[in-house]
Amino acid sequence: MSRLREHLSFARVYSTILITSGLVFVVLVSIFLSFSISEVITLTILAAFFIIAALYYIGEKRLKEINQLKTIIDSIRNNRYKSADEIKLSKRLIELEGDIKLMFMRTQNDIANLKKLEHVRTEFLGNVSHELRTPIFAIQGYLETLLNGAINDDEVNINFLSKANLHTIRLNNLLNDLIDISMIESGQMRMSFRYFKVKDFLENMANEMRPLADNKNLEIAVHPIRGKLELFGDKDRLRQVITNLLSNAIKYTDEGKVEIIVQEQSKTAKIIIKDSGLGLAENDRERVFERFYRVDKNRSKAAGGTGLGLAIVKHIIEAHNSRVEVESTPNVGSEFSFVLKK
Repeated sequence: MSRLREHLSFARVYSTILITSGLVFVVLVSIFLSFSISEVITLTILAAFFIIAALYYIGEKRLKEINQLKTIIDSIRNNRYKSADEIKLSKRLIELEGDIKLMFMRTQNDIANLKKLEHVRTEFLGNVSHELRTPIFAIQGYLETLLNGAINDDEVNINFLSKANLHTIRLNNLLNDLIDISMIESGQMRMSFRYFKVKDFLENMANEMRPLADNKNLEIAVHPIRGKLELFGDKDRLRQVITNLLSNAIKYTDEGKVEIIVQEQSKTAKIIIKDSGLGLAENDRERVFERFYRVDKNRSKAAGGTGLGLAIVKHIIEAHNSRVEVESTPNVGSEFSFVLKK
């Protein structure tokens, strides 16, 4: 009896339709066939049995389908499925099966992305801790040595203070880069897009970086740029991009020159920073924009790099609806380029 009530309960959504249809059927048959009262009662009882049987059958089907859905949802929740192909429903639920498979695949992708993000977060925190620890320990070491008596030694005190100062500069650069990349990735960094004259902008950038190049006997060559050419972008953020690309080009070039090239097209222009330096291997080209990734760790640290510069470059250029392209050959040189709208 309880089973009957359970099945009828699952079919109650259809009860109004079936009961109404049954009554209409009894009334119409009774009118057209001129049934007596006793025949109408008999027909009504038969219709009632038919309706109860139909509701029982429908309820049984719905109960099986609902239990099947519960089992699948429970299996998804407890990670019993390895692939969407393992999810099977009855033919009546074939469309729902496709939706559940799609939901399962999206859930799996979300879980995979969350695990990846957790790994990236852990790796990022580890890198930040390491990068902060290095200059802090160095500064601490120099200061302790000075406090222990070296401050009175004219042969070492200025040297130690100079080295401590260099590490404070490196620490400040690292913190500024961390703030920048945090603001960019969280969408808090506001961009101010305007048209600006490219020739003046790049020539000024070259002049600012020329002393750094002169220290290594390198030439910074700016190829001819049309004087009236204007491009659309955030000039201050692009200054940050060019500074980073030029300083990297100088840092990893021992002889030759660094070139600034603008290739003008109909609606855009490509800005290229080219060097004749160490170049990048293929696996390095794929990872060079990752945070804290260094091609040559020892050389990068010696030159004061934070490992965040190219990651910031990537985000700024992407905010301009563009992307940074890299072409490089080991021991020949590298080209970093991006396109801006005219």
